[in-house]
Amino acid sequence: MEYHNPVLLKETVDGLNIKPDGVYVDVTFGGGGHSREILSRLGPEGKLFAFDQDQDALANAIDDSRFTLINENFRYIKRFLRFYGVKEVDGVLADFGVSSHQFDVAERGFSTRFEANLDMRMNQKEGLSAYNVVNDYEEEQLRQVLLQYGELRQAPAMARIIVEARKDASIKTSEQLKEVLKRFLGHKKENKVLAQIYQAIRIEVNQEIEVLKELLLQMPELLKQGGRLSFISYHSLEDRLVKRFIRNGLFEGEPERDMFGNFEVPLKKVGGLIVPTKEEIAQNSRARSAKLRIAEKL
Repeated sequence: MEYHNPVLLKETVDGLNIKPDGVYVDVTFGGGGHSREILSRLGPEGKLFAFDQDQDALANAIDDSRFTLINENFRYIKRFLRFYGVKEVDGVLADFGVSSHQFDVAERGFSTRFEANLDMRMNQKEGLSAYNVVNDYEEEQLRQVLLQYGELRQAPAMARIIVEARKDASIKTSEQLKEVLKRFLGHKKENKVLAQIYQAIRIEVNQEIEVLKELLLQMPELLKQGGRLSFISYHSLEDRLVKRFIRNGLFEGEPERDMFGNFEVPLKKVGGLIVPTKEEIAQNSRARSAKLRIAEKL
């Protein structure tokens, strides 16, 4: 099975402006496609560290003395790099999408295509699963998850129906959840609405928004002057955070300005938004919502 067909491979690695003797980090290793491309551009003195919290990704580790794979969440990037004596790096690459492997292995519970237990944990050692979100969250918590992370207008009604249904029996599988919410899945838009529901629950299970914020906040200190970040997002919630942080170093509000109306930012954007070509989307449908943003440490 293809583990993961890397999206925007050339563009993302080009964005790092690789120095042959530089130190780089791929925080979403997955199948290793982006990492292999980085290694192909590094010289003998270059170093590449990769992060992936998913145990399955360890099977793809690259046998190369310049490469180190760290089986941890990238929210701890600075802590684990320091363990290896690294305080600053020349570039950080991230591809935030769920890997093809995670979607295609039915029992992981990421895909709407399969009947599976409600799971969706990227790190299978974590305690919180989709089952817990669906069966243990209060109605107001569920409403917030579906509204905030799924951008579902019918979130209040969906949360109410889930809470009512689980009084009779726990909702354990994807098919049971689909059955509970079937009144919201009109024939023409079933796949779209299901994808939004799954996205919302998955983001909550894996704390994806908080983890992304933590990663971004570490970039100004971790990147060397002139160092680059090259980040691919797949939904507007992530992309907005990346865009705003690059623009003004904040996730909300506006930065303090001096008496001339100027403000300092730690990063500057490099080029504009990059999206996949029609040809790439035709070859890899999961690329269709990808958005790449590149920035440089000032």
